Amino acid sequence: MTPLIRRFVRSPAGIGGLAMLLALAAAVVVTPLISPYDPYALDFGNALMPPDAAHWFGTDNFGRDIFTRIVAGAVYDLRLATTCVFGPMILGILIGLCAGYYGGWVDDALMRITDIVWAFPFYVLVLTIVGVLGPGEGNLYIAFFMVNWIGYARIVRGETQIIRRLEYVQALTILRFGPARTMLRHILPNAVTPAVVYSMSDLVLTVQAVAALSFFGLGVQPPAPEWGLLIVESVDYMRDAPWMTIFPGLAIAWVGVAFALLGEGLATAMKPKG
Repeated sequence: MTPLIRRFVRSPAGIGGLAMLLALAAAVVVTPLISPYDPYALDFGNALMPPDAAHWFGTDNFGRDIFTRIVAGAVYDLRLATTCVFGPMILGILIGLCAGYYGGWVDDALMRITDIVWAFPFYVLVLTIVGVLGPGEGNLYIAFFMVNWIGYARIVRGETQIIRRLEYVQALTILRFGPARTMLRHILPNAVTPAVVYSMSDLVLTVQAVAALSFFGLGVQPPAPEWGLLIVESVDYMRDAPWMTIFPGLAIAWVGVAFALLGEGLATAMKPKG
């Protein structure tokens, strides 16, 4: 067991967050095998049924089992969140690495672009891009790729500027190691830690952003069981069938808390020992 894993295992927050995500993953795998309900099939005879032994989370206005739809929706939300975070993360890391290592006009050019995008509020940019391109899962990916890389570029740039002044990096330059080898093999592993920790909080915000965009009709479109859409469908029934709103909201909160705890565990495990 590596020291990193050993420190992570000793973190109650990290283990708790990991356990919550594994529980959700287990539900995604097991539910289609044991559930008698199709998340898309309509059953108006059982519409707006409260939670009971047959329907753990009740049914919606179309008679669809809410528990089954929430579990099916986890695939949409987690796929969107991870793709919209880790894709831009890779782009931002590469931009920050180049800016921090080369400095000079390369740094100026890349950081001016970063500052321009950074000047606009995140949600304003995403809403504008999706509004221009139109709603849909594919356009969500494009919007987040265009915006979500900024934080990672700034973080890695700062770390790279510090590391490139260290003696071992200067020695690599004297030994005529190529820039690509120096950056990817010797600087990146030491500069990426803060970006990895930041990505966990970014996942929390992205899950919420995806749900919010779906709520406003700019995200995933019906009849997909995406959690934001489930809340949209419940608006007219909040008084008569509050379970339609409560359980999708709890699902979003569950994933948010899980990633937050996981991020705290990673921060503890990756923290340099003084």
